Amino acid sequence: MKHKNIDVFNKDAELNEGYLYTHTDRLSCKMATQRTMDIILETGELRDRRVLDLACGDAFYTIGFADKGCPAQLVATDAALTAVRLGAKEKGSRSIRFLSADSHGLPFAKDSFDVVLVQSVLHHDDQPLKIIEEAFRIAPRIIVHEPNGNSPALKIIEKVSRYHIEHNERSYSTWRMRHWIRRAGGRVVYEKVAGLVPMFCPDWVAKILKAVEPGMEAIPGLRLFTCAVYVMVAKRE
Repeated sequence: MKHKNIDVFNKDAELNEGYLYTHTDRLSCKMATQRTMDIILETGELRDRRVLDLACGDAFYTIGFADKGCPAQLVATDAALTAVRLGAKEKGSRSIRFLSADSHGLPFAKDSFDVVLVQSVLHHDDQPLKIIEEAFRIAPRIIVHEPNGNSPALKIIEKVSRYHIEHNERSYSTWRMRHWIRRAGGRVVYEKVAGLVPMFCPDWVAKILKAVEPGMEAIPGLRLFTCAVYVMVAKRE
């Protein structure tokens, strides 16, 4: 990841004592982060396994996974040192090991973990395939979570939103993600597209979207192009 991408996240963590979308009372952010937490936990991939949270950020999700995912071991890394330090401070008595590391070349031997969580980092990075390859090097299974690049609405937001532009966000379609996973030597064994509430939208919009979210998620063709995020579980072939 380029230094400018890392710097913006270090700045976020320093100014907000965490990332803006996790350390806020905004209803839309709370709804969106909770849906993300839920769909990752629903995979059942964390329980009783050695887990690496490859891009832990401010550790908001990491701590949630430690509490609810029941991993046997949890290690969390991120290139943004300020965020890592914040996560280490916030973990309390939880058994989580934090360290700052480059996701393209992690300081772990082959198969050091059972599963690697690659959550919401690829759309910030200039070498997403390399991160997927590195994840498969150190674990036979990975979980990929990303904004839904199939959504036309998201593509518009990425072009006009100051936050998205500053954070170098470029979402990827499910087809492209599956292609990268195959190139990295893996195969998708589970996939889900979900969530409808975008970050930072007005409360009244968030409430309406949350009310219709279950129905939208239930319609295959519609959810593919309207839902906010997707999660994939892949195994190394």
